This record gives sequence, structure tokens and C-alpha cells, in this order.
Amino acid sequence: MNYLHAFLFAGFVCLLGQIILDNTKLTPGHVTTIFVVVGAFLDIFNLYDQFILWAGGGALVPITSFGHLLIHGAMQGAMDYGFMGLCVGMLNLTSSGIMSAIVFSFFFALIFRPKD
Repeated sequence: MNYLHAFLFAGFVCLLGQIILDNTKLTPGHVTTIFVVVGAFLDIFNLYDQFILWAGGGALVPITSFGHLLIHGAMQGAMDYGFMGLCVGMLNLTSSGIMSAIVFSFFFALIFRPKD
């Protein structure tokens, strides 16, 4: 059942993104930004944690999870270190994803060449 919930949640997020792209003049960058903000907004009210409990990895894979991690880390950092902990907490939770994206992008840029 966990696989089904993960598939349904991630599929729903992808479906929403595709509907937005097909029916508006927004670019993929706009849609990505919207999903990050929605994930952050849902985490403010502790709703995204409920999605994670229900969908498991399906809620941790989409881009909405990045917004969730940013706010979650910022709030935890603010509780631990005060105002200065906002940035520390954000970077603490998201650093592995950001670093992975940089490293993989570098290696893929070395291996593959763009088409004309």
C-alpha cells in the first residue's frame, strides 16, 4: 500500500505541473518555483509532514519537498540558534541535495554534449 500512496502523491504533483504547463503561459521555472513555495507553505501549517507519513518516499521526491525542507530547517535552526540559525538550518537540511545536483551536473556536462 505504501507504493500505491507514493505513486499517487508523486503522480498527482506531476499531473498538476503538466496541467499548469499545458494551460498557462508559465515556464517550467515558474512551475518549479510555485511548487517550492507550496511545499514551504504546507510545512508552515504542518500539513506536509502528514503527506510524508501517508505517501512516504512519494512525498520526498517531488520539488515540493525542497520547500518543505527549507522551511523545516529554518524553523528548527531558529529554535536552536535564534535569528542567525535561520540560514544555518536551511542549509543543513538541503545541502546534500544541492551538492548532489552540482556534482552530477558537472559530470554529466563532461560526458554529454548538447545538440545544436
